[in-house]
Amino acid sequence: MTQLALIGPTASGKSDLATKIAKKIDAYILSIDSLSIYKEIDIVSAKPSKAELREVKHFGIDLLNPDEYFSVDIFINLYKDVISTCKKNKKNLIIVGGTSFYLKSLVSGLSEIPKITKEISLHVEKKLKDLHGCWEILYNLDKEYVKNISPSDRYRIEKALLIYEASGLPPSEWFRLNPPKPTIENLPIYNIEVEREVLKERIKKRTLKMVESGLIDEVCRLEQRYTRLPHSMNSIGIVEVLEYLDGKVTLEQMIGNISTHTAQLAKRQQTFNRTQFENIISAPLEEFSNKQIWGIS
Repeated sequence: MTQLALIGPTASGKSDLATKIAKKIDAYILSIDSLSIYKEIDIVSAKPSKAELREVKHFGIDLLNPDEYFSVDIFINLYKDVISTCKKNKKNLIIVGGTSFYLKSLVSGLSEIPKITKEISLHVEKKLKDLHGCWEILYNLDKEYVKNISPSDRYRIEKALLIYEASGLPPSEWFRLNPPKPTIENLPIYNIEVEREVLKERIKKRTLKMVESGLIDEVCRLEQRYTRLPHSMNSIGIVEVLEYLDGKVTLEQMIGNISTHTAQLAKRQQTFNRTQFENIISAPLEEFSNKQIWGIS
């Protein structure tokens, strides 16, 4: 079977191109998008429409509720399941999306973590009530590893503490003894390049379309059902709408803030894609659309 990845900043045209390629090379699509994984977050995530999802089988979309936990470890297991399905059904696979960190984890690998029992998890949960105290314990134990972790970063402190409690080793020592192993090797990665000003204009138009499509109503429903506590509720597009609902900004300011913050995200995505992958093939969307490698006439 053939595998390839198609990445690029938000609003670069990845999804449309991936669907076009998938239909030509008989492939499924695996989404690497940190929001499309969630049900009910449809407009904010700009996920493919129901019609588009019917055209080509997609994975990694509408799997979890917005208040459920998701991590790169879960994504890697999802990828393994998808590969099994592709092989069984004799399909190729296109990995596409803007959260390239997930792709990086697939090609560079993640270190396994020690087995964490329910007892260890509960023990750590109690300790985390004193978050700064946990950070100090870890810092004294493993300065090199913890010096780059903020004392308020609960997620990374919890992960480090779980590793220590489960293995009896400082995190840096655990990772030294358990180096990362790539899940995919020799994966062709195609990166869509877009000029910054062109991308900004696309983002502005997409933001207006999102508002016209019911963005505010979607965020209202999400807040009512899940509150503002889940990690997914801190996403671009949701935070700005909540500020508008709180009366902190006008509708025009809200739209401007979403566009600005999305453009900043796109810039970070472009930098990550350019610097984190070896042997990446970068070109404008138009060039990829005409590439004979896809078998597209």
